[in-house]
Amino acid sequence: MPAKRILSVEDNPQNQRLVRKILTAKGYTVIEAVDGPSGLQTALCECPELILMDINLPGIDGLEVTRLIRESAISTTPIIALTANAMRGDREKMIESGCTEYLQKPVSSAALIEMVQRFIGDAQSTSEPVKPLADQVSTMPAAEAITTKAVVESAPARPMTQSTMSTSSVPASAVSA
Repeated sequence: MPAKRILSVEDNPQNQRLVRKILTAKGYTVIEAVDGPSGLQTALCECPELILMDINLPGIDGLEVTRLIRESAISTTPIIALTANAMRGDREKMIESGCTEYLQKPVSSAALIEMVQRFIGDAQSTSEPVKPLADQVSTMPAAEAITTKAVVESAPARPMTQSTMSTSSVPASAVSA
């Protein structure tokens, strides 16, 4: 059985490494993106079972990426906000913006695993993997594909990390109609 895939959208390399270490130790496959535009593109192309979303991202912030995902073909994918924002009302703001749940940084291993398992269960999948969006383009409404491509291409993006490039580098043309 293939391991369940989790997209981690995080611009801080130390936070990304910690999340990867925690999740891979439990058997999950971690796909990584380092900014808002690459996070959106990777989410739409890879169709992960769950998304961990930093909120303060370069390019497009995590709340805007979440809003765009909620308007896409993967709108029901659980999105957990991982953020240092800890002011009163921040959790509610994340939920109202489309995040499924919220975890405050620094995140503990136990809290992260509990939250992930609550939404997608253990790492091993018991069902067929979700088809990547690139395989579903013919069923996507043209307006959605064009909007998604325009947002991804118009936002400034930082280069993906080496580990990200090997798992999630997909040309923007893969999401166009």
